[in-house]
Amino acid sequence: MNKDLYEMIFKRKSFHLFRNIGEDHLTAEELKDIEKEFSKLKPLVDDIKVKIKIVKDSTTCKRGQEYCILFYSEKKDNYLQNIGYLGEQLDLYLVSKNIGTLWFGIGKPDEKQLDGLDFVIMIAIAKVDKEEKFRKDMYKSKRKEISEIWSGNSYLDITNIVRFSPSACNTQPWRVESFDDELKVYRYRKEGKRGIMPKDMVLYYNQIDIGIFLCFLELCLDKNNISYNRELYIEENHESENNLVAYYKIKTS
Repeated sequence: MNKDLYEMIFKRKSFHLFRNIGEDHLTAEELKDIEKEFSKLKPLVDDIKVKIKIVKDSTTCKRGQEYCILFYSEKKDNYLQNIGYLGEQLDLYLVSKNIGTLWFGIGKPDEKQLDGLDFVIMIAIAKVDKEEKFRKDMYKSKRKEISEIWSGNSYLDITNIVRFSPSACNTQPWRVESFDDELKVYRYRKEGKRGIMPKDMVLYYNQIDIGIFLCFLELCLDKNNISYNRELYIEENHESENNLVAYYKIKTS
């Protein structure tokens, strides 16, 4: 994964409405660069076919954006986590180019399939004229306390970064058990806050959120020169409160 994306964690924010962002516009060259960048990104799962399509209209998203990036995928185990992982890399790349972003989960495209792949989610985007219109202080963002998402006393400096991962309706559906030589990541399920998400879609979006979280986590591990082997799991019971999704074996020597 591109280690330069780490610095964008502190800059990114969700533009829930694209207004007061200036008169700059995305160029045809920038749009081509986005497509090229997507093809270079590191997938979470290697053998899942994915594609993106950038559209100006043709969606239900009406947030003042210039374009929407539509993500399509074949449906395999962990395909939603894979899209979250890939999409967040693209999100951070866009931020590096002063392009504002919004993961727009409830949006629907006119085109439900692309080359046999199913639509998964979209990111709305628009050019932002000044860098200071992005986040100035990430730590002022509303997130759960470390104690709510992280158990154990290992890698707490990383914890204070990864807890700012974006998630659908800020549900933050992750829990981590930390040890000196391993990390166990769970998708945490609990009835309660889900914002405007339909109840039957919480699982869908929270699996994408887990992919976003794993992207943040690995960027932080790489930034701290922590080597690891990762093993992904398939959730056995979606109704469980804690579902193991990833295991990281830390290389200590």
